[in-house]
Amino acid sequence: MISLGHYLTLGALLFAISVAGIFINRKNVIVLLLCVELMLLAVNVNLVAFSRFLGDASGQVFVFFVLTVAAAETAIGLAILVVLFRNRGTINVDQIDSLKG
Repeated sequence: MISLGHYLTLGALLFAISVAGIFINRKNVIVLLLCVELMLLAVNVNLVAFSRFLGDASGQVFVFFVLTVAAAETAIGLAILVVLFRNRGTINVDQIDSLKG
């Protein structure tokens, strides 16, 4: 049987992979956004695990709000990336370091 510790280990592993992805790959903005989404997924796994373990549905309801914010963040982030690629011709972080109006 899968216990609470297994779910928490999975959440910690997902979170560690996403933090490593952010620190290792600082060049591609899309990969950075995917790592942030993976962080939110790790938090959601922990919320659902604790909600199930405690027998309270409030954690699962909170996951829906987190997923809504994550979907909005992804949509806005990808829209910004499309505009950035059209204006600059690249989405590499090293080449997009100047803020011009």
